Amino acid sequence: MSGGDRYGDIFSGHPRARKPVTPTVPAERDLVVEDAGTGFCGAVVGFERTYDGDFVRLEDGARRTRLFAMREAAFLIDGKPVTLVRPAAKPAGPPATRSASGSTKVEGLRARTALASRIWVEGVHDAALVERVWGHDLRVEGVVVEHLEGLDNLGERLAEFRPGPGRRVGVLVDHLVTGSKETQLTQGLGPNVLVTGHPFIDVWEAVRPSAVGIAAWPKIPRGEDWKTGVCRELGWGTPRDGWRRVYSAVDTFRDLEAPLIGAVEQLVDFVTVGSGDSG
Repeated sequence: MSGGDRYGDIFSGHPRARKPVTPTVPAERDLVVEDAGTGFCGAVVGFERTYDGDFVRLEDGARRTRLFAMREAAFLIDGKPVTLVRPAAKPAGPPATRSASGSTKVEGLRARTALASRIWVEGVHDAALVERVWGHDLRVEGVVVEHLEGLDNLGERLAEFRPGPGRRVGVLVDHLVTGSKETQLTQGLGPNVLVTGHPFIDVWEAVRPSAVGIAAWPKIPRGEDWKTGVCRELGWGTPRDGWRRVYSAVDTFRDLEAPLIGAVEQLVDFVTVGSGDSG
């Protein structure tokens, strides 16, 4: 202290009266924190922006989720108050050279005229997962994926479509195992129709358990809706809530089981034979 400043800043108050500084911590995914107000402890799984400001979503060990306002000193880490902030955006890396399916990515891709051939899948979830992983490849080849809204509609749809050379149909089927109803519905369809599939009850089950953070998919009694039973056993809420978890967990083919990967690859090869034909 200089000789001309014997008493320091007399307006700053006593050091013990000053408000302690709370450290800010980026709320990175899977960071475990405790809400200071309620004692709820969980891992960071997402954010929501509302008219009241930013909220962080925490998930506890029982897979229950809750939203908490990201206010100053509102959370505890190792028992000490912290202020959570959104993580800074990571700098963009070099352009990916591989697509989600593992194929070489085509840069500057232009929309191609759709082929006359089609890939059909049973439902919207099948279509969404195929698009998520193979979407780039399908756009390169000009292949359109359509959903049947149930395998029972296959015969009627084929009669309308009238498959032929250069106008093929590849069909992706859930639970394609010997003796199943699905197998019986897909026999004797002719040389311009290829049926492939996977052995799982539902396409959700073709997503690797590790990708969605579980040890294994639950076994659901026959006669009960599979998705409803799975969501109940895992504490995921409704099937709509469960689907959001499943879909967001899939980034590349590595998040899927081998039978589904092989089935889709077969169909893409089948419908792109003689792909000079379009319509």
